[in-house]
Amino acid sequence: MKQSKYLKYFVDVKDFPKKGIIFKDWTPLMNNAKAYQSLINNLYKKIKNLKIDVIVSAESRGFWLGCPLAIKKGVRFIPARKPGKLPRPTISSSYDLEYGKNTIEISKGDIKPNDKVLVIDDVIATGGTIEAIIDLVKRSKGKLVGCMFISTIPGCDGYKKLSKKTKIILAD
Repeated sequence: MKQSKYLKYFVDVKDFPKKGIIFKDWTPLMNNAKAYQSLINNLYKKIKNLKIDVIVSAESRGFWLGCPLAIKKGVRFIPARKPGKLPRPTISSSYDLEYGKNTIEISKGDIKPNDKVLVIDDVIATGGTIEAIIDLVKRSKGKLVGCMFISTIPGCDGYKKLSKKTKIILAD
């Protein structure tokens, strides 16, 4: 898959969060107001005509994209969080990471049956987080419209795990 021009703002952090992992830190992109605004506007152009009811984003870096896009689009925002972070009853899905296992949760009832859902995360690496969120969308009886990312990670093929029917939207 094509890589985004925004990858030039990412900084590789070796051995984070565990030894052997190279973390892609994109906070320098947000520290550049023009680049961050450009990214949000770029992504918004790609979804402005999509018929969606809600954006679901993964904790926590996905929030930095999902919240401003939900506001611009005028749709609901649902945070997908790590266990124990949401105060109401939740549904959860577990997944594999490059460096272990994790679980993600949403509050029960936040996705309504037949809601048209766009899932957003910062990047797609192994695809585990997105697969878990898609599982939550399906179990909530929502309709997945697509998945959006800044970029894929070079050398990782997590996007190949997604159904061939899943619309993948990347920043230019």
